[in-house]
Amino acid sequence: MTDTDLDDSGGQPTAPPDFVAVQASPEFAELRNRLRRFIFPMTALFLLWYLGYVLLGAYAHDFMGTEVFGEVNIGLLLGLGQFVSTFLITGLYVRFANRELDPRAAALRAELEGSGS
Repeated sequence: MTDTDLDDSGGQPTAPPDFVAVQASPEFAELRNRLRRFIFPMTALFLLWYLGYVLLGAYAHDFMGTEVFGEVNIGLLLGLGQFVSTFLITGLYVRFANRELDPRAAALRAELEGSGS
């Protein structure tokens, strides 16, 4: 439509939401900070874990080739651990988002949509 949308109740124009004001609000800043406090440490931890795996694979051939049982060696277990840690981090993020981020985002959305009417 245009800069002013029509509401659902009978064609009365409504003002568009003030996204800049919401972005400057303390509630939005708190939401962003909570997200960053989870994402940055988790990303750093995973990248260090991955870098360690790559460096061990490149420079510690004997260690990575150490057999744990049968033909399964430490390198294979650490490689599978990369997949496990990826799924673990994903699960932790989903739980964190459901408990911490989604309620705050829903409150901001409700406030934003409520201010336009």
